[in-house]
Amino acid sequence: MKNIRNENRILIILAFFSISIGLWTNFRQLWLQDNNFSVTQISNIMSIGALLSIIGIALIGRYITLNKLKKTITFILIIKFINMLLLYYLNGTNQVEIIKLSIIADIVMEYIIITSIYPLITTIVKSNTIYSKRKLTEYLFKDIGILFGGIFIGKSIAGILVNYNVCLIVSNIFLIISIIAMLNIRIEHTKEKKQIKNKMIKYILNSKIMILYLLYNFIGAIAMNTALGLKMLTLTNYFNFSDNIATNYLLIVGLIADGIGILALKYLTPKNDYITITIKFGIRFIGYIIAFMSNNLIITLIAITWSLLISTAYENICDGVYINRIENDYQLSFANVRYIIKFLGEAIGVAFCGIMYESGLRYMFGLSAIFMIFQIGLAYYLIYLRRGEKAQNE
Repeated sequence: MKNIRNENRILIILAFFSISIGLWTNFRQLWLQDNNFSVTQISNIMSIGALLSIIGIALIGRYITLNKLKKTITFILIIKFINMLLLYYLNGTNQVEIIKLSIIADIVMEYIIITSIYPLITTIVKSNTIYSKRKLTEYLFKDIGILFGGIFIGKSIAGILVNYNVCLIVSNIFLIISIIAMLNIRIEHTKEKKQIKNKMIKYILNSKIMILYLLYNFIGAIAMNTALGLKMLTLTNYFNFSDNIATNYLLIVGLIADGIGILALKYLTPKNDYITITIKFGIRFIGYIIAFMSNNLIITLIAITWSLLISTAYENICDGVYINRIENDYQLSFANVRYIIKFLGEAIGVAFCGIMYESGLRYMFGLSAIFMIFQIGLAYYLIYLRRGEKAQNE
């Protein structure tokens, strides 16, 4: 890896980590269901994990500088590896409370690592393109993890039946590769302004655009997870897909989505940002409304498919353009604030998803559509503000 630039080395680490979480998180809900957890319990565990990750991210933002970020990520990766070994041995036991705590810890550490990768990259380089590359790397290699699960789940290899627990341990192998890769890179120390964290809130509050962007993130996370926070349970229980078919469906859709994301980044991003937002969110909104009104499984599956297909496209317009407004000195602190707000929205969305799941499939998408009205409105208004700002500066 000597001739590979440091930012690409970090993307390679992210790739192995994403394979690990793609393989494990795809089956995590079903692993819990196999251990006699109800849908409501699973929803609550995921929601609590997202909420507690906020505390972890806040602590990282308060006490960890960019110069210490690599060591911190490495330490958390190692703890996650140990925790997943524990989960492997807890499978099929009656240690309900320990399983709950271990799953919650797993979610918290996963979110902290995902949160910290881009700030680590910005110590080397920052651009809308590298931000999209970071997101596409995460999405693409998550799908590769899902691919491994889809190929081997339920099959017998060397006399070993590949079940959810075997997928967990294979996931841990990819995790250890990412740890080894992280240990073998060197990040140059950066100069950081004193008391930068104390100025972060003031820095955000001085920008109307950034305040509204964070609100857009919050509502968007609620909308997405209200509909799709329990994907595997939805596909296996409502659509009666087997775990293999559900995995292959998510894999195929995810890989196509990655391709669309790459094409959109290079060729398909419209000059008119309003068109971009309409393509990404407007069609999804219409699909959710039709799914709610028709209460038809085929139409609902089409709505889910479109939502997943477009999820990786236009990250440079929807997020990168705002994130890269932030000065490098504030990147880590801002990333922490952004993900805290996003994960709070995710926790609320998953909780809503669990409640609506018990009421009926259509209500998950109906409630999500309500939140999307505000999300799309904010997205359009942010474009309006950016254009006004640009006109004033010219």
